[in-house]
Amino acid sequence: MSTTTLTVDIAGMTCGHCVASVTEEIESIAGVESVDVDLNAGGVSTARITSAREITEAQVGEAVAEAGYTLVSNNG
Repeated sequence: MSTTTLTVDIAGMTCGHCVASVTEEIESIAGVESVDVDLNAGGVSTARITSAREITEAQVGEAVAEAGYTLVSNNG
């Protein structure tokens, strides 16, 4: 089975707790195997998501919003 990787930008994270909250929500998406967040406190952080199946930016956006943060769209 092949894996896919999606990289997204997230605004509003400032600390390790933020990273933990976002990671937990994204990991709850079916198929997600790992989440690696590069924290840029007070700026735009980057999350690299590895999944066993295709996931969409919209799915990730919902998870990020559930954690209380904002997905910065990479489309455009």
